[in-house]
Amino acid sequence: MTLPRLDRHFWTVVAAGFVLGLLGVLLAVWGNPENSGICVSCFMENSAGALGLHANPRLQYLRPELIGFVLGAAACAIAGREFRSRGGSAPLARLASGVFLIVGCAVFIGCPIKLFLRLTAGDLAAGAGVVGLLAGIWLGLKGLAAGVDLGRSRAEHGGTGWLIPAGALVLLLFLVVPPPFVIFSERGSAAQHAPWLISLGGGLLLGALAQRSRFCVTGSVRDTLLMGVRTPLIWGLAAFVLAAVAVNLASGRFHLALYGQPGAHLEYLWSFLGMLLVGWLSVLVGGCPFRQLIKAGEGDADAGLVVVGMLIGGGLVQSWGIAATAAGVPLVGKAAVLIGLAFVLGATLLFRLRAV
Repeated sequence: MTLPRLDRHFWTVVAAGFVLGLLGVLLAVWGNPENSGICVSCFMENSAGALGLHANPRLQYLRPELIGFVLGAAACAIAGREFRSRGGSAPLARLASGVFLIVGCAVFIGCPIKLFLRLTAGDLAAGAGVVGLLAGIWLGLKGLAAGVDLGRSRAEHGGTGWLIPAGALVLLLFLVVPPPFVIFSERGSAAQHAPWLISLGGGLLLGALAQRSRFCVTGSVRDTLLMGVRTPLIWGLAAFVLAAVAVNLASGRFHLALYGQPGAHLEYLWSFLGMLLVGWLSVLVGGCPFRQLIKAGEGDADAGLVVVGMLIGGGLVQSWGIAATAAGVPLVGKAAVLIGLAFVLGATLLFRLRAV
């Protein structure tokens, strides 16, 4: 077994994974929904509702963590002279991919980060999602090996890479001085949140660490399938899991069970298919929802389009009744996942033909 070099990059990746696992549980201890201390898709749905993109009164809150991820990544990239305004690669495909990433997450009830947070809290129902995520990443890798390529980002001189960080600054202003059109829920999961300064600080720290380390949950699995344990990313994921388990145990939040888990349902087939869609798309667009926010923060306008698609998706899954609940997955949610799988299969075939 070949191990990675224990250099500065390795320890940065491990630190990023450890802090992600630590804050993923602590933010729930401090007020975020249980098992959802950090969940990019949940935060997107909340933020979309706060901006009026859906009318679910229980899911409307401008999540400071999202703002922190982008601004932390931008600040770190600028400080390290790594901020590069770039883009121009299959924009509409990436926008649609962002929408379907949230569709898959909403049917599972959580992004890949929440998937592992649920698992490390003892939620056995999350196992179907883990298998689905692995299957989706494997399919994505098969596509890459067959020549699927959305194209290379090119340097852009118009400064489009600054748009997402600038948008994050506007949202920060809306959070600090809310205008009349920004809505905050008074009940439901969106009303459960840690103090906003703590959430923002945690987001800034994680954004900076993730930018410096390139840490990504789906990227960790992808690189492990390609390189084995030589990749530092799998050690970052291991640190994430260990930190989350330790804090869950210490705080009394570890409950090993299949039934009655918060933010979960028992329709295993659809949990599997939802995460399969997320894993497949994440390989195609170059990272999970969290990674897209970090890349957008460092000037990648292609990732920025995925982020915009995710925000649109956050509105649609609530407005159209796609999102699953503890009662199960609605019929329209099942149809949306199947349409998403058809989309990613079609994109795989189309962009393979273009690449050949």
